Amino acid sequence: MKSTFFELTLNVLMRMIAGKRYYGEHGAKLEEAQLFKELVIETFELSGATNIGDFVPALKYVGVTGLEKKLVILQKKRDKFTQDFIGEHRKMQSGSVSEQRSKTMVDVLLSLQETEPEYYSDEIIRGMIQVMLSAGAETSAGTMEWALSLLLNNPEALAKAQTEIDIEIGQSRLVEEADFARLPYLHGIINETLRMYPADPMLVPHDSSEECTVGGYHVPRGTMLLVNMWAIQNNPKLWSQPEQFKPERFLNVQGERDGFMLLPFGTGRRGCPGEGLAIRMVGLALGSLVQCFEWERIGEEKVDMSEGPGLTMPKAHPLLAKCRPRPKMLALLSQL
Repeated sequence: MKSTFFELTLNVLMRMIAGKRYYGEHGAKLEEAQLFKELVIETFELSGATNIGDFVPALKYVGVTGLEKKLVILQKKRDKFTQDFIGEHRKMQSGSVSEQRSKTMVDVLLSLQETEPEYYSDEIIRGMIQVMLSAGAETSAGTMEWALSLLLNNPEALAKAQTEIDIEIGQSRLVEEADFARLPYLHGIINETLRMYPADPMLVPHDSSEECTVGGYHVPRGTMLLVNMWAIQNNPKLWSQPEQFKPERFLNVQGERDGFMLLPFGTGRRGCPGEGLAIRMVGLALGSLVQCFEWERIGEEKVDMSEGPGLTMPKAHPLLAKCRPRPKMLALLSQL
């Protein structure tokens, strides 16, 4: 399921960014799609790698690690790939390429470049594209995989989610973004997943701008600060039975979410700007899967919920699951 979720999120992001998709039917041309996939794989392999030179600086100078050189080469390839997007869309805007299409993120940024060229430079646009892909794909895909794993281990919760969708949405159409307000249990499943398995368990690193004291600890200016959000969200002093999957705890959002207890996206000015997009993407994907299919574990044993190494706390063992269309949804699925 992880690879399927990952391809889904990348397709959604790339259609937003440049109006392209690289996975499934009607994808971009083969050579371009293959290059994109290689860059994505290489990016996540290197971004999650430990650089021994950070801990033993002398090794950098004797050429033992090689990681930094690989990252430099990768960045050049990513810059060229994203610059090609910019050039392609610039030609479309100038009228040299005639095509009827919706506006993409690149189109909007190039329009802003005309009025504020000193800020919306090609370099800034390339950076924004790469940040969206690297920060938005793996995290959302991982959250979907954790959520479905939890539902497979808790079939009563899966049944409740299906019943809620059947009552509120029916079988004549798929779940839509406007339906979220009427699906509190589905939203509770997402919140509970983010509480137990946050995509960024330590949040992004921060830097103390001034000398201060926090919790009795002296923090010099310029110190790297990490927030162990996983520990906060799984603290038994703050949460009742934190090891148990209970979406019901979020049916009353005024309860345990208060007091900086659930912050998988951080908070304040440094909070994740992609929170709204992530919640919608995960909600639509998970809601559609629950609505349209019957899900089962591949065996009698529960899904292994062990956590693997990495920046986004992936599952140690990728999720394998069995599914079949729900009989009441066959008519709708046959029309898609």
